[in-house]
Amino acid sequence: MPRAETEFSFELRTCRWVEREWRPAASDCPIIVARQLGTKRRRWDTIVLECDPDGLRQRAKFGPERLDGDLLHVVRNAPAEWAYYRDALPHPGYPWRYVRETIHRADDRGVVETRRNGNRIEIRRTWEYPDWLERIVAIENKPDLDKSAARALASQLEYDVAMGLADEVWVATRATGERVEPVLFEDLPVEVGILALDPEALTGEIAWHPRTLAVDDRGTRILERPDGGTRDGSAARFEYVDPETKVDKRLAIAERAYERGWRSFVDTMRHDCRHFQLRAPDSRQALPYCAANDRSQSAAECSGSCADFEPEPPVWRTSGWPIEGGPGKRVRKILEKRRRRRRPDL
Repeated sequence: MPRAETEFSFELRTCRWVEREWRPAASDCPIIVARQLGTKRRRWDTIVLECDPDGLRQRAKFGPERLDGDLLHVVRNAPAEWAYYRDALPHPGYPWRYVRETIHRADDRGVVETRRNGNRIEIRRTWEYPDWLERIVAIENKPDLDKSAARALASQLEYDVAMGLADEVWVATRATGERVEPVLFEDLPVEVGILALDPEALTGEIAWHPRTLAVDDRGTRILERPDGGTRDGSAARFEYVDPETKVDKRLAIAERAYERGWRSFVDTMRHDCRHFQLRAPDSRQALPYCAANDRSQSAAECSGSCADFEPEPPVWRTSGWPIEGGPGKRVRKILEKRRRRRRPDL
């Protein structure tokens, strides 16, 4: 396996290692792995969802697409029997006309039923929304953690620990083979776990175990830090986040992870370029590869602005080659099939 040349490649190897090796406390607990998800203020490199097996199968009834925050508000509170929607749903904090739009979207997807009773819209749930999410584990990927990267990462991890949105927070870094991994000497919060990963061999070792964060308690969102140097003793600005808000945000993140998975990287890369390939030198994982640059590329490099971008020749997309469409379409189908396999009963 060639050396992971970019943080993007390392991130994909981390996702695959987690998918193969992660062992939650409950041995039969399935996991879903996604990447580049979070909130408006904080995005994590890798997300691991530990799920209730029965709940995850029930979640499949709602389809492979995510339920956004508005849809969750309707689906989670829809009654078992017909009721006027304003009586059945808690006030959303915004005008009811937007709730009506969401109800129609939910009806179109078949996740709630609607009917007219005079001028009133009544709703009834199709299925009860399951309690399928057990834990969220957030992983930051830093293959080469130098001093400047460690300083920037430390403040991000302090934010995660104070907020308590994920049950655990980890840092995955490239294993050096030294007796004590250098990352242990960095000024990182003690609550954060450290994974030393060998991306070539796809093996990992826990260098520091994380602490479980208080996701059920009120969180602290750090808004601003003192920036006047080492002698600046002024206080940081922060605000509290109530547990109910955290529950909603956790579920919204989980829904996005359920829809995307980590193999969705093909959605933001030019797989229709004649130079785009998937390569699996060790048969463990299919990684994107650029034949023009003769290496694994990053998602930012693989775009329409790339100087080496060339569309697939039309002849590649005729006569059903190799099945339907050209190589790029086949790449997408392969990754979508593997992503779908991680979600039971789809």
